[in-house]
Order: sequence, then structure tokens, then C-alpha cells
Amino acid sequence: MIRVFIADDHAIVREGLKQLFTLSGISMAGEATNGAQLLESLRKVQVDLLLLDMTMPGISGVELIERIRAQDPQLPILVLSMHNEPQIARRALIAGAAGYCTKDSDPEVLIEAIRKVASGGRFIAPSLAEKMAFDTGQHAQYLPREVLSEREYTILHLLVQGKSVNEVAAELVISNKTVSTHKARLMQKLNLQNNAELIRYGVEHGLV
Repeated sequence: MIRVFIADDHAIVREGLKQLFTLSGISMAGEATNGAQLLESLRKVQVDLLLLDMTMPGISGVELIERIRAQDPQLPILVLSMHNEPQIARRALIAGAAGYCTKDSDPEVLIEAIRKVASGGRFIAPSLAEKMAFDTGQHAQYLPREVLSEREYTILHLLVQGKSVNEVAAELVISNKTVSTHKARLMQKLNLQNNAELIRYGVEHGLV
């Protein structure tokens, strides 16, 4: 039986996954709601696969994947995310995830992904794989992931969704001042002058 550890800060998502696993012959190895809790838990439990949300309070996303890889290089990581942008999926895979599935996938697709990744394979949600295959041209040039730090990229992604500095700070559990500093740096790196240009940049690069 596959032992899956769930890392997601939404209780409804975790409960839904538990019910799905019960029907699919998959066991729960544990759960965490933030990056720090996850890293600590993984030191104590035996896990066959980590099912990881890309956006959680504190350390998350690619930064968290890299920390997990450093702590346990052999642990298969399957990302389960609301984000279906090719850029985000590609960053996760480069950082060390073995698979990427979106939360709007059918339950059968997720179970297939879990079994494949847990057995040493790789998996990308079919709809996302098609987007990644054709992610060329304008979207392949001057991509923010090439010039921004991981934290700057995360903040950019949240800002272009229309979140305020205060909302970003609350979601990432950091100070408003830290968010403002990162925002200023990323806008300078991307040569953006105001919020309107920031939103337009996000739209042009598929971040919205």
C-alpha cells in the first residue's frame, strides 16, 4: 500500500484527499499545513510519496521542493496545485518534483499520478503537458524565472493576481516591508514602472 504524506494548508482539500485515498487503497502517512511543519514531519515518518501544494504559508514552492530534496533526495514528490501555468510546473520539475497535477484534474488522473510517481515514474497532467509542449514564442522569451529569485517570483505571481501587498504578506507570513522590498526589486529587474505594467506583464507571461 502506498503511504502518502499530504502537504496543503486547506483543510477541505486534505479531507477530500483522505476520502479519495480510502476508496483507492492508499494510506495516509501524515499531513502538514506549512513548509516548516512538513520538513520536521518528514524526518519522523516513513513516506512513499509526498503530495505537495505549491503555495503554503512560509517557505513553499520551488524553495520548499529544493529543501525537501536536500533533506531526502529519494523521496518522490508529486505537486498538486491550483496553478496550471507551464512556467510554474516547469520550475517545480526542475527543482526536483517527479510529477505535477492540477487540482481541477479528475480523481482518476490523480490516483494514476500517485501510483506512477510512487513507483519511480514521472507524471504531468495531460492538459498541462500540452500547454508546456506549445509554451514557445513570446512566453519562452524573457521569462521572469530567468531573472527573479524564487521569493520574488512567488510575490510577482501573487501580485499579478490582484493581491495587495498586505494580502501577499499575510499569505506568505512575512512583513509588509519585506513584500514591498521584493516588489521594488522585481519591478526594477523586469523594468516595470507601475502596477498597470506589472499586471500587463503577468498577463503576457501567462501568470494570471
